[in-house]
Amino acid sequence: MERRKALGLIAATGAAATFTATPAFGAETARAGAAGEGRGKGGYTFALDKNVKRTSVRFTNRYGIELAGDLYVPRNARGKLPALAVSGPFGAVKEQVSGLYANEFARRGYVTLAFDPSFTGESGGKVRDVGSPDINTEDWSAAVDFLGLRKFVDRKRIGAQGICGLSGMALTAAAADSRIRAVATAAMYDMSRAMSRGYQDYYTREQRQKIVDHLGRQRWIDAENGTYARLSAEIPFDENGNVAPSDRGLPETLPADADPITAMFFDYYRTGRGYHPRSVNSTTAWTGTTPMSFFGYRQMTNIDLLAPRRALLVTGSEAHSRYYSEDVQKTAPEAVDLLVVPGADHVDLYDRKDVIPFDRLDAFFTKNLA
Repeated sequence: MERRKALGLIAATGAAATFTATPAFGAETARAGAAGEGRGKGGYTFALDKNVKRTSVRFTNRYGIELAGDLYVPRNARGKLPALAVSGPFGAVKEQVSGLYANEFARRGYVTLAFDPSFTGESGGKVRDVGSPDINTEDWSAAVDFLGLRKFVDRKRIGAQGICGLSGMALTAAAADSRIRAVATAAMYDMSRAMSRGYQDYYTREQRQKIVDHLGRQRWIDAENGTYARLSAEIPFDENGNVAPSDRGLPETLPADADPITAMFFDYYRTGRGYHPRSVNSTTAWTGTTPMSFFGYRQMTNIDLLAPRRALLVTGSEAHSRYYSEDVQKTAPEAVDLLVVPGADHVDLYDRKDVIPFDRLDAFFTKNLA
């Protein structure tokens, strides 16, 4: 099967979508199915470790947007500890992947902060479920602010762990904010490249122009209606070469002939394994004009400024997103290391603790936050 089609980048129809409100918390829990093994209480997709304390917190970024986070602290904490800001994937919430990572690192002795980026989850922002390469990069530095003000955190030992689509923002933030002493990513995506260039940069110049024109038309529609449509963030084309955004990121139910990558994401976001009613990826789609800013602003342009600090990019040998990590590593080999997990696909690095190389990540942060 053609890879573009396998990723949903060729669509069947191009019907315009109308605004659909995000479901209230718990609205789709019956549809989600039985909770996965080890699932936690309160909507968390994992169980809290008995040696870790979790506290709901709020903090503000420099744009004045209040962010929601969960602070994870080892119960036997003594003195000033190293700390990690944790977020991602793009369209997920802190009760999903970032919380699982934060919980594991806290179990290993770190203070960790899993947070919802601006406009998503429980974080502030009047327009819901809109992404911004600028504001979402700032969210990482705001998380560092919060961590560095805790009396039990060593300000000189703060790092960042990004997952999937928030990884590009984590690396961008680290390049511009030297308080982030080390940064690691898992299943990294560069959302600016994904939205403006397509999977493996397949968009032609003509297709990119069609998307830009589509976004302009959608802004007029939103302005006239006084609301915001929910549409694909990564815009597909139909068989006639026309833009064909969907009003859902993932289908309500998985078709029998679903491609492997759609099935992979569905198995996490739309089942009891990883479903959460505040997650964009579990429920609906991004605000339709979200790609505009990602066309306008590239990420990681100053990645060379990360050195002499270090980054570790973790990807899977079978991950469709592997090329993002490989390409970033090539641009800054003096600062960026690459770790390829044999046999792992993209979503394996979300929650499969038998696959995620936590020992290697722990060793990386131990060395580089020393």
